[in-house]
Amino acid sequence: MSGGAQLMWDEGVTGYDFGPGHPMDPVRLALTMRLVEALGVSGAPELKVVAARPSGESTLRLVHREDYLAAVRQASADPARADADHGLGTEDDPAFAGMHEVSALIAGQSVAGAEAVWTGRTLHAVNFAGGLHHAMPGAASGFCIYNDPALAIARLLELGAERIAYVDFDVHHGDGVEAAFWNDPRVLTISVHEHPTTLFPGTGWPEEQGGEGAEGSAVNLAVPPGTADEGWLRAVHAVVPELLAAFGPQMLVTQHGADTHVEDPLAHLALSVDAQRAAAESAHAWAHSYADGKWLALGGGGYAVVDVVPRTWTHLTAIAAGAPVPPETELPEEWRQEVYARTGSVLAPRRMTDGRDARWRDWSAGYDPADRLDQAVRVTRKAVFPAHGLLP
Repeated sequence: MSGGAQLMWDEGVTGYDFGPGHPMDPVRLALTMRLVEALGVSGAPELKVVAARPSGESTLRLVHREDYLAAVRQASADPARADADHGLGTEDDPAFAGMHEVSALIAGQSVAGAEAVWTGRTLHAVNFAGGLHHAMPGAASGFCIYNDPALAIARLLELGAERIAYVDFDVHHGDGVEAAFWNDPRVLTISVHEHPTTLFPGTGWPEEQGGEGAEGSAVNLAVPPGTADEGWLRAVHAVVPELLAAFGPQMLVTQHGADTHVEDPLAHLALSVDAQRAAAESAHAWAHSYADGKWLALGGGGYAVVDVVPRTWTHLTAIAAGAPVPPETELPEEWRQEVYARTGSVLAPRRMTDGRDARWRDWSAGYDPADRLDQAVRVTRKAVFPAHGLLP
């Protein structure tokens, strides 16, 4: 097994652009990569920056239907012919020229990263342009055209993997990945998200546990709106590590949507960059504890495109590279100037921290039956832990 890490990056991914005013502003990707460079993370001894080819038809068909792929190609060639029956040309997923090519490019980075880890060419891989977890086999959804996490996992199964664990930290339910493997006991999907009564896509209830023969393979932890660092981290650690230990994955795939942050305009959790950094550190530790270090880390949502996304995903990349950035690190002036040049904002953050102390009270210390967060954890544990031979 090789060590080290790969950052999957091709500047072409910044062409994933739904147009002016859309929340999924590709500047978030460009600013993240510029921050990775400005802080010297891209030059870390254990990190290689690698560009992969776009996913081809045979790979895309591991998850997506032929009629959907044809519809994306049609909309990509002529956005005026977008087919709303396939979720294209909608408010969430406007059609744009070249959408097939850039979506396949993003998918290609995730699939190639997964292959590199599985075959031992690297221990960790990061594609922060990926994590597009809402796309369904036959439809675009939630700003996602091709479901790169599901494609990466499907490729691992094609290569012979028998147990893959997927942990989704995005504020929205990882519905597309769950749907892709609903009936497949080889894939454990764990989604930690805001409660479906208050947020898109309205799914991800604890009772959703997987299809026939795969009971317990889908895990949904729905936390109350307003949940902040300590509660969110407590919930994550009350559910995820025990399940990973019981499942014994051969590789860990994680999705690090940054839209759990208190400043995110589209959701209602109250996390800091420090808690998101702590989650990345935990994912790294879990990979080593439960999956022989094999780890593919992806981006996802995140619409505070200056204040939050670049810092969170730079922390993620640096952790994977074995060169974590101390939270108190000052942001380089050259990067702040880049922010101004690209966005006109003079309010770029100044440090890699929000000044929070990302600690939590462990579940083993007991729970409060009157606390809404603890109630959510209890419901999830009761729903799925017995299927894994665990006490709820």
